[in-house]
Amino acid sequence: MSFDTLGLMPELLRAVREQGYETPTPIQAQAIPLVLEGRDLLARAQTGTGKTAGFTLPLLQLLAPHASTSASPARHPIRALILTPTRELAMQVEESVRAYGKHIPLRSTTIFGGVNINPQTKALRAGVEILVATPGRLLDHQGQGNLNFSQLEILVLDEADRMLDMGFIRDIQKILALLPTSRQTLLFSATFTDEIKQLASKFLKNPASVQITPQNTAAELVRQVVHPVDRERKRALLAHLIQSRNLEQVLVFTRTKHGANRLSEQLDKDGISSMAIHGNKSQPQRIKALEDFKKGAVRVLVATDIAARGLDIDQLPNVVNYELPQVPEDYIHRIGRTGRAGAEGEALSLVCVDEHKLLRDIEKLLRKELPKQVVTGYAPDPSIPAEPIQTGRQGGGGGRGRGPARSSRPNSRSGPRSDQGQTPRGERGRHPARPSTRGK
Repeated sequence: MSFDTLGLMPELLRAVREQGYETPTPIQAQAIPLVLEGRDLLARAQTGTGKTAGFTLPLLQLLAPHASTSASPARHPIRALILTPTRELAMQVEESVRAYGKHIPLRSTTIFGGVNINPQTKALRAGVEILVATPGRLLDHQGQGNLNFSQLEILVLDEADRMLDMGFIRDIQKILALLPTSRQTLLFSATFTDEIKQLASKFLKNPASVQITPQNTAAELVRQVVHPVDRERKRALLAHLIQSRNLEQVLVFTRTKHGANRLSEQLDKDGISSMAIHGNKSQPQRIKALEDFKKGAVRVLVATDIAARGLDIDQLPNVVNYELPQVPEDYIHRIGRTGRAGAEGEALSLVCVDEHKLLRDIEKLLRKELPKQVVTGYAPDPSIPAEPIQTGRQGGGGGRGRGPARSSRPNSRSGPRSDQGQTPRGERGRHPARPSTRGK
């Protein structure tokens, strides 16, 4: 099957070819025709399956017949809204909108928290047909009177399960109340939990259903290996693996922001260029870290779970779980950063005695035992006892801590509104936004 068989207009097919794609992924092949028919859609697909193009391409086609090159905001009403849980994902979705829509006179921009609201306000008032937003900042703009959804035609909820996990359910309900009821709605989620099904039943009308990846199944093309190691030797083992195997692009996960900062600093001292990305980093810092990592200027990107959700890095070969996640499902999201779009990848987990229960929970979720390989010279000492895992602000590296273990997952019902983590005081509003418009 080729993109030519999906009913896409020539301008979109041209853009797809310019992006180097010839064959649609399964989610694209199934979702695009349904969306073009005007159907509501409930789609289950893991990250890395090509789902962004699965809704971006047909969305652009449905809006294209009425596109105008007029600069008047009245001629550029918001006709499509794409909600995402994080700033990084919002930026990447809007980049896809611009890439695939480069030959179509539609304008787009993205709005998210943690940056100065004024440039975003200016872009909105200039007029855009396609808006990509995180829930909290969207409501901020709504409160300032910067948004008009009276002509909205399409709503997309991307990574809906993550939005619920992050406590956005009330914000989503508020946003839905602002939108016309006669609209097309597309919901994409990595899992179909009871909450997702309940949400879908309330605002999707006779939706078509597409399920690509079996629930809670890790990417098939990802080679998964566990390296047992003592907690105090994790950093040395990580540096050894990177240097001895000449790994050039490595995404490393820690449980805490403090742990990410400390590990990044230690790797730099080992002569391995590294940067950390997490919720306490300013948006310009996060953008620079991701851009440097993508172009190879930085060898290792150390990230927390929330910061890394939605990162779209083509052909990322290596993911390392420096610390296993508290929530087993997050392991699947982590390793889904590699093995994307048909490319092979490798996920290594450095597991100390403190994390044996976390590993068992992950294997139970995967319904298989992960292969264990002891690296020569780094065999764990069986006499070292397990210690409770400390999470949160006092947490650090290697899983060591003094407090009781507790879940790091935000309360999905009553947690505070947050667009991709809390912005430190004093940073909010000081950094320029990154709005982009097209078709002027």
